[in-house]
Amino acid sequence: MSESPQVTRSLVGIATIVAIATLISKIFGLVRQQAMAAAFGVGPAIDAYNYAYVIPGFLLILLGGINGPFHSAIVSALAKRKREEIEPLVETITTLVGTVLLFVTVGLIIFATPMIDLVAPGLSQTPEGIEIRAIAIQQLKIMAPMALLSGLIGIGFGSLNAADMYWLPSISPLFSSLALIGSLIALALYLGESITQPQYALLGGLVLAGGTLSGAILQWIVQLPAMWRSGLGKLRLRFNFQQPGVRDVMKVMIPATLSSGTLQINVYTDLFFASYIPQAAAAMAYSGLMVQTPLGIISNMILVPFLPLFSRLRDPSDWPELKDRIRQALTLTAITMLPLSALMVALALPSVRVVYERYAFDLAASKFVALMLMAYGSGMFVYLGRDVLVRVFYGLGDGQTPFRVSLFNIFLNALLDYILVNAFGAPGLVLATVGVNLISMVMMLWLLHIRLGGLPWKDWSRPFLGLAAGSIVVGLVAWVIRLGLEEWLGSRGFFAILLELSIPGFIGLGLFAFWALQMKLPEVDLLISRVKKRFQK
Repeated sequence: MSESPQVTRSLVGIATIVAIATLISKIFGLVRQQAMAAAFGVGPAIDAYNYAYVIPGFLLILLGGINGPFHSAIVSALAKRKREEIEPLVETITTLVGTVLLFVTVGLIIFATPMIDLVAPGLSQTPEGIEIRAIAIQQLKIMAPMALLSGLIGIGFGSLNAADMYWLPSISPLFSSLALIGSLIALALYLGESITQPQYALLGGLVLAGGTLSGAILQWIVQLPAMWRSGLGKLRLRFNFQQPGVRDVMKVMIPATLSSGTLQINVYTDLFFASYIPQAAAAMAYSGLMVQTPLGIISNMILVPFLPLFSRLRDPSDWPELKDRIRQALTLTAITMLPLSALMVALALPSVRVVYERYAFDLAASKFVALMLMAYGSGMFVYLGRDVLVRVFYGLGDGQTPFRVSLFNIFLNALLDYILVNAFGAPGLVLATVGVNLISMVMMLWLLHIRLGGLPWKDWSRPFLGLAAGSIVVGLVAWVIRLGLEEWLGSRGFFAILLELSIPGFIGLGLFAFWALQMKLPEVDLLISRVKKRFQK
C-alpha cells in the first residue's frame, strides 16, 4: 500500500511479532494434538479423521494459511496499490473466490463417499478399515464448509499483512485449536473414562469434525473487525472482475494455487499407500505435527518478512541485492533447521513419549510414531528451503516455474513412495517426501541461477557445509548422551524420559551455538546484536 501512513517495520521487528504469535498458536496446536492422542490414541476415530481431513485441511493450509498462494498473491498485489484501491479490490476477489469455493463445498458434501474411497482405497479391505471408512465419510461431510472458509481466511490474512498487521494473522490459529480442545473437553465430560472405548469411536469422530469446523469459523470471524476498521473490505458482493488489480492477483494466485495443489496429489499418494498399513495415517499426523510446530514458527519468521522484500527487488537492477537476500533467507533456514533436524532424529523416541504418551497412547504407539518422526526430522531444512525459493519466484511475479516443478514432483513422489514403502514400510512414505523436497530445492536453485544471471555457488556453499557438519556432530553427541541416560535412568516415568530429552537437547543446542559463533556468519552476528539491543532497552 503505497500511501499507507504506517511506518514499515524492520525485518527483525516483523519476524519478532510473527514468531511470538506463531509460537503461541503452535503451542496450543500441540496441546490440541495431545488431547486428541490422549482421547483416541491411534484408534479408528483419529485414523478416520486423518483421511477425512485431507481435503478440507489441505484447503485451509493451502488457501487460508500464511505463506499460502492466496496470502502471497494478495500481499504482492496490495503492497503496491493506493489506499483507495484496496477495499473494492479485496471485495471483488472475495466475491469471485467465495463463489467458486461455495460450489467446491457442495461438491465435497455430495461426493464424500467416493472422495474417501479415492483417498484411502485400502480401508474397504478389512473390518476395522470398513469402520474407519464409515466414520471418515461422515467427518468429511461435516468439515466440507472449510473449503469456503479457507479462501475467506486466506484473503483476510493477505490483506492484513499488506496493511502491516502481522499479529492477528499469526495468532488466529490459536482460536481454531481452542475450539477443538473445547469440543474434546465437552466429550470427555460427557463420556468420562469411556471416551477411549471402541464403541464410542463414531461419536468421537463426529465431535472431532464438528470442533474442527467450529475452529475454522472462529478463525475467519476474528479477522473481520480488523479488516473493517482498516478499510480492507466488508461483507459486500462486487462483480467488477475486469479491474486491473484482479488480473494482478490472479496472475500469481492461479498458478501458485495449482502449484501448491500438486502437493495435495502427493499427500493423496502417501495416504493411498498408508491406507494399506494399519495406523500409518495417524502416525504420520502425530509425527508431522511435531515437525511442523518448529517449522511453522521459523518459516513464518523467515517467509513473512522476506516475501514483500523479494517482490520489491524484482527489477533486474535490484538483482544483486535480491541474491543477497536469498542467501540471507537460506542461511537463516540452515542455522535454525539443520541442528533441529539432527536433534529431532537423535531424540525422536523420548520426544514422542514426552509429548503424547498418556491414556490411550501407549509405548507401542510411541515407538511407531518415533520412526516416522525420525524420517520427517531428516528433511526439515529442505522443506523450508524449498518454500523460501518458491517465494522468490512469487516475488518475481512468476508462479509458473514452481508449478512446473511441482508437476514433475507428482510422478517423482509416486515412484519414491512405491520404492521406499517396500524398503522401509510406513517411514518410507515420509522419506519419499523428503526426497521430493530435496530435488525440488535443487531444481529451483538451478532455475534461479539461470534467471538471475548466476548465483555465487562457492560463496554460498561454505556456510551451508559448515553448518551441516556442525549439525551432524550435534546429532551424534545428543544420541550418545541419550543412550547413556537411558542406561542410567532406565526410562522409568515421565520425568526420567523428560531428562533423557532435555539434557542432550540443551547440550546439543549449546554445542551448535558455539559452532555457529566460530563460523562468524553475518546472519548470526546480526541476530545476536538485535537480541542484545532489545534486552538493553
